[in-house]
Amino acid sequence: MNALQANPPAEGHTELLGRLGTRSIVFVGLMGAGKTAIGRKVAAMLSLPFIDSDQEIESVSRMTVPELFERYGETEFRALEQRVILRLLENGPQVLSTGGGAFMNAQTREAIAGHGVSVWLKAELDLLMERVSKKQNRPLLKSPDPRAVLERLMGERYPVYATSDVTVPTRDDRKEVIAAEVVAALCGHFGVAMVAAGDEARP
Repeated sequence: MNALQANPPAEGHTELLGRLGTRSIVFVGLMGAGKTAIGRKVAAMLSLPFIDSDQEIESVSRMTVPELFERYGETEFRALEQRVILRLLENGPQVLSTGGGAFMNAQTREAIAGHGVSVWLKAELDLLMERVSKKQNRPLLKSPDPRAVLERLMGERYPVYATSDVTVPTRDDRKEVIAAEVVAALCGHFGVAMVAAGDEARP
């Protein structure tokens, strides 16, 4: 029994889980968007297991993501990432957080489309910079000008992220707020009516 499954799902969430079936809720987006933090909150709200693909990659390889990048290069890392995500997608329903580059792989996108519903956490550049500057474990940002690297990645990846099933803008707000907006967006995607306190049911 997963620890995050202790609480029964709230009314309204039950229908969402029914529509979800065996599929996974898959978070995509750039580093620093909050995929892991928000993913954990959404998993707790829906009483689903949570998995972070980067942590799973580190577990199976017994190396950190930066070590894998350094030793094998990005191409080999992406191949490993793809294999791990495809395996994880067989275990739904669950909430799965993926690395920033994972959704750029066409086969991974296809697998997510077949076994999950994709959620893009869309963040502005300043927010991403503020968050990633606090961590030194970002292989792609080992550059004299990490802001320029992030801008380039946004230009390359945002059009692809935009093909996700659901897009939720993220910002510097409480994780619970963003997580609730993700659940509301998922309900909208599946056509599930939500009842908020004091509100009428709305699609």
